[in-house]
Amino acid sequence: MRKPVANALTVCPVEVAVSVLGGAWKLTIIKHLLGGRRRFGELGRLVGSVNPRVLTRQLRELETDGLVERTVYPEVPPRVEYSLTELGTSLRPAVAWLDRWGAAYAESHAK
Repeated sequence: MRKPVANALTVCPVEVAVSVLGGAWKLTIIKHLLGGRRRFGELGRLVGSVNPRVLTRQLRELETDGLVERTVYPEVPPRVEYSLTELGTSLRPAVAWLDRWGAAYAESHAK
């Protein structure tokens, strides 16, 4: 378990969620993985202006926290795909709600 998550366990469940899901791009990564398996480059294009090092770090943290699974295929050139675990997929309702809320917020502040 990552140290920030372990520390959050002593506070409250909301802090655990923020510790696991907070950070640059994590919820956006999860949103795109809800659509199915993605390769690193494809995920980078879908997420947007994310630095490859940052994307790698975020994917590793999501993998460590049990939300993302990394599959390496023994091919040349190597092929790596990312997908959500069952725990990651369980975030579908929360991500959908946040997506709707964010769209409504953006619309109300665009005036």
